[in-house]
Amino acid sequence: MKNNSRLPSRILFAAALLFAALAVAVTHSSATPVNSDSVSDSADNPDISLSPYFQVKGAEPGVDALPLKSTQVEAVIAGVIAEVRVVQTYQNDGSAPLEARYIFPASTRAAVHGMTMTVGERRIEAQIKEKEEARKTYETAKREGKTASLLESHRGNVFEMNVANILPGDTVTVELRYNELITPSDNEYEWIFPTVVGPRYTRATNTNTPQPAVPIPYTKKTGSENEPVFSLNADVLSGSRVKKLTCLSHRVETRDLDAGAGVRVTLPPGADAAMNRDFILRYKLAGAALTSGLFLDEFKGEKYFLLMVQPPARVEPASVPPRDHLFVVDVSGSMHGFPLNVSVALLREMLLNLREQDTFNILLFSGSSRVLFENPASATPENIAAALAFFEGNDISGGGTELLPALQRALAMPRAQTGASRNIIVMTDGYVDVEAEAYALVRQNLGDANLFAFGIGTAVNRELMERLARAGKSEAVVITNERSAPAAAEKFRKMIESPVLTHVRVEIAGKDFALPDVLSQRPVVLCEKWPEGADAQNAVIHVSGQTASGPWSADMRAADAVNLGGLGTLALLWARERLWDLKDLHAQRVEPDKQKTAIIELGLKYNLLTPFTSFVAVDMTPRLSQEAAAQAKKVSQALPLPQGVSELAVGASEDAADNVPTSPEPETWALIIVSALVASVMLWRKREAWAL
Repeated sequence: MKNNSRLPSRILFAAALLFAALAVAVTHSSATPVNSDSVSDSADNPDISLSPYFQVKGAEPGVDALPLKSTQVEAVIAGVIAEVRVVQTYQNDGSAPLEARYIFPASTRAAVHGMTMTVGERRIEAQIKEKEEARKTYETAKREGKTASLLESHRGNVFEMNVANILPGDTVTVELRYNELITPSDNEYEWIFPTVVGPRYTRATNTNTPQPAVPIPYTKKTGSENEPVFSLNADVLSGSRVKKLTCLSHRVETRDLDAGAGVRVTLPPGADAAMNRDFILRYKLAGAALTSGLFLDEFKGEKYFLLMVQPPARVEPASVPPRDHLFVVDVSGSMHGFPLNVSVALLREMLLNLREQDTFNILLFSGSSRVLFENPASATPENIAAALAFFEGNDISGGGTELLPALQRALAMPRAQTGASRNIIVMTDGYVDVEAEAYALVRQNLGDANLFAFGIGTAVNRELMERLARAGKSEAVVITNERSAPAAAEKFRKMIESPVLTHVRVEIAGKDFALPDVLSQRPVVLCEKWPEGADAQNAVIHVSGQTASGPWSADMRAADAVNLGGLGTLALLWARERLWDLKDLHAQRVEPDKQKTAIIELGLKYNLLTPFTSFVAVDMTPRLSQEAAAQAKKVSQALPLPQGVSELAVGASEDAADNVPTSPEPETWALIIVSALVASVMLWRKREAWAL
C-alpha cells in the first residue's frame, strides 16, 4: 500500500475480496423431514456432498497442513467508487506438495477485473478465459507439475480459488483486484468486505447452480493455530470532512490522511480480526458534496457516464393508504439464536407500528411452511398480541431452508379485499443456493405487489437478498446484530409508507432510461454507455419522477462533468451492472444460450470474472515431475462458522464433538442411520484427499 502522499490522484484505488469457507450444505434438525433424494444422490455421487465436516484436529504434519497464511486487504474509497486489492498468501509448511482449494465471498457489486500470482521472484498476470478453457489450462498445468492458480465464480458473490503444486517451503501470493459502486443513503456511506460464506442448504436434485466438488470444512471456534492472519487498510478519500465514521463489525484504528484528504482505517491483525463476519465500515460526510455529480470515462473507444442526482426530501403524505403486509420468516436451523431473535424483534417493531386499517399475516418456513391466519388479519391489538405470543411461547427453529416452496406459497396466498397495497417481507439469512430460481419465481409471479428482503446475520447471503429485492421492485436491508434491529425496523417502516421517488426516468439525447423506485433517501444512480450522437459538451441530462406530493425533475449538464481520463473504471462498473441484467434474464430461462454467450463476450471484453469466464495464471516452469504432481495432496481451507450462527446450521448439536460429520435432514430415524453410514464411507474414502 502506498503512503498518503503517493495515493493515486485518479478516483480509483485498490482492495478487497476475501477468504472464507463455503458450506455446501445447510441447516439441519432431527425433527424436520428431508428430501430423501438428497441422501440417494449423495451416495451415488460421493464427490458431491451436502454435509460439511468440522476441521479434524491433530492432522498429520506435512500432509494436511493448511496453506493459507494471511489475507491482506487494501482499499481506496473515493466518492462513490471503491477500488479494492486483496493479497492472499499461501505457504506450505509440510513435506509434501499440495493443491489448495477454498471458497470465499466478495461484494455483490464487485467487478473482479484482475488476478496476479507470485511464486518466489516470478510474477504472473492471470488471463481471463472461457470457464471450461481456463479449467483445462489449470488441470494441464497441474498434471505437468507447474504451479498454477484458478479463480472461478460459483455465484455472483461466491468464488473458488485453486492453487496447484505448492511445493514444501513455497510461499505463493495471489492478488485479486476489483471495483465497486457505493451508493449513500441519508448521506451515509457503507462499504462492506465479506469475509465468510455461510452454510447453504442444498437440494441434490438442483442442477442449475454450480456446486463445489467437495465439501468445505468449518471449524467450531476461532483462534486455532491454523487460522490465517487477516489485516485491512481502507483509505476514505473525500472533498469534505469525514464524520461519524464507525466500524460496526470490528475494532479498528483511524487517523487523518495528509492535507485533510480523508481518513485511513486500519484493522490490525489480532484476536478481533477473525474472518467470521462481514467487515462493515459506515461514515458520513460534512455537507452533501458527493451526493450529486456526473462523471465521464472511456474504454476501448467507447464512452461511459456515471450520474448521481440527489432526490427531493421525503414527503410524508397526509393519509397513507391501507397496507397489506405478509411476513415470510425463516425459522430453519441456521436461524437458531441471534438471527431468529432479531427476526422476532423486527417483527414486533413493525407489527406494533401498523394501523388498524392495515392487514397482515405471517408465514413461517424451514423444511415446510405454515401460516398463522387463514386470511389476512386486521392489525388490531388483539391480532398483533396473538402473533407475538406465538413467537414468545414456542421453540420454532430447526430444519432446512426450503425457500422456494415458501415463496411459492406466499405469492399464491389470498390478499386483503380492501384494495390495499401489498408488501411481502422476507426475513432470512439466505443460507440457500437458489438465488437464480428465487429471482425468476418472484419476477414472474409478484404482480403489483412489492417484495422486501431482510437479510439477518453476520455473513448474510447478500446475492440472494439483492436479487429478491431487485425482482420485488424494492431494496434489500441487511441487519448484522441485535442492536441495529429497532433502527432498521423504523427505517423500513418509513421506507414502505412513502417512497421518495417513483417512475424514475433519465433522458439524454433522445435516449430514455427507466430506473427502480427510490425507496429511501439516496441518490438516483445510473452508470451507462454515453449515447451515440450525444454532445459531450452541451448535452443536458434530464431526470424526472413522481413524489408523494407531485412531479419532480432535475437537470445536469455534460459540460459540468468530471472526466476520469480514460481509466476504464466506469466501463467496469457498467459491465458489472450489465452482468446482473444478463444473469437475471438467464435465471428466467429467457433464451439462456443467448444470455450465456453474451455473458462470455462481456467477461472477455472487460477482463471480468463471470459465471462463464475465469482467471487462470500458470508458472510455465515445471517444478514437479508428472508422477510427483499426481501424488500432490489436496486440502480445503477450514474457516469458522459465521459469528452468531449456531452449529445446527451444519447439522451439529450444541454439544457435538469437534470432528462429527453431519448428514442431510432426516425424514425418519432410518434415514438418519443411512445418511450417517454414507457420510462415514465418504469420509473413510476421501480422508487423505480432503485433508480435513
